[in-house]
Amino acid sequence: MSFGEPNNPYGPPPQQPPAAPGYGHPQQPPAPGHGVPQAPPYQQPYQQQPYPQQAYPQYPGGDPYFQGGQHPGGPGRMPRPTRVAQVLMGVIALAHLIVAGSYVWVLSRWDEEMLKAGVTDDPDVERYADLGKGIVVFMAGLATVFAVLGVVLLLQYAKGGNAVRVCSIVYGSFAIVTGIFMLTAWGLGLILIAVSILVIVFCAKRESAGWFRRPRY
Repeated sequence: MSFGEPNNPYGPPPQQPPAAPGYGHPQQPPAPGHGVPQAPPYQQPYQQQPYPQQAYPQYPGGDPYFQGGQHPGGPGRMPRPTRVAQVLMGVIALAHLIVAGSYVWVLSRWDEEMLKAGVTDDPDVERYADLGKGIVVFMAGLATVFAVLGVVLLLQYAKGGNAVRVCSIVYGSFAIVTGIFMLTAWGLGLILIAVSILVIVFCAKRESAGWFRRPRY
């Protein structure tokens, strides 16, 4: 019995040929940097960043006391000095109405008093009396006009512009003159002068200037 025969069942098993590439166990990939190029590293998908909120710009040329036309005490609220000036404007208008009423009362008794004084008997004296009566009529009409103007101005404080503030200051200045003429009228002139000065002071304040110059939309 020979172990060299190929058909011998007791001989060593025949040697297998080497396996061809691509069969059997998978081949190990080559070390990095040799042959095969490396894939780019994984990147996170692009995420959109939220846009930052931008503050609204201030009204150009506006007063720094007001931001966007709003008073710090509340939106659209009239400042206290301006409110006080509005109330005092009503007091001045009422005082002028009282002055106009007093002139009308004098006119209602003018002819009767002239008749009692015997003015109608002398033409020259009667001429001067008529001149005085004309002055009283003019003063009564002027006081009535001032009373109406005061009411119109105080009604414009809520929605009027800077012209209302300027007119209020001028109105208070003329009211001081009226108070000087009324110094002998039961102290009404002193009250009118004091109130007129306060109106000028409160209208000239920064808060009042900012209120009348506020932006309107």
